[in-house]
Amino acid sequence: MSEKKSKVREYAETLIIALVIALFVRAFVVQAFKIPSSSMEPTLLVGDHILVNKFLYGIRIPMIGKKVFPFSKPRRGDVIVFLFPNDRSKDYIKRVIGLPGEKAEIRERKIYINDRLIEDPWGVFKSWGPLGRDNYGPEEIPPDSLLVLGDNRDNSEDSRYWGFVPLDDVLGKAFIMYWSWDWGNPSILSKVRWGRIGRSIH
Repeated sequence: MSEKKSKVREYAETLIIALVIALFVRAFVVQAFKIPSSSMEPTLLVGDHILVNKFLYGIRIPMIGKKVFPFSKPRRGDVIVFLFPNDRSKDYIKRVIGLPGEKAEIRERKIYINDRLIEDPWGVFKSWGPLGRDNYGPEEIPPDSLLVLGDNRDNSEDSRYWGFVPLDDVLGKAFIMYWSWDWGNPSILSKVRWGRIGRSIH
């Protein structure tokens, strides 16, 4: 084999290995997502680009839809990405509010878990009226599911509308913004939200 062919083969093997590693990382370790809606404002804005830790809650096997090797369980307040229950081809992002086996209720915008009022520093309300879901439940959360809400409570279709998220459908926990682009800003120089890049997601 000539030296030229040997070099081409070496480059091809390196490229294939890099591709396999990249696909493995995307499938099981970290994945990038873009925020398309305002349902998580002010925590996440339209145009924010985030990274999601996909192995924290366990590695999800795509073919069977089950988790293996979980390092942790979702906690109240975690911002998670999951398969939308009504259309599994879509990924949604919301905040965990109710955990498996708990009783959840919302009364006049206040959240009660197991009949006890909990702190809700994340919820933002911008309007009053019949279109909002100021009251909900009480509902028992199944032992293998989560109740999730958007931080922008007046503009978020979440568990109040379509129910619970199965734990096996949770793709991962959002943990950092790596880019943010303000599409509505007419100035090219001002479109990048520099202050949001590198910000942790809480």
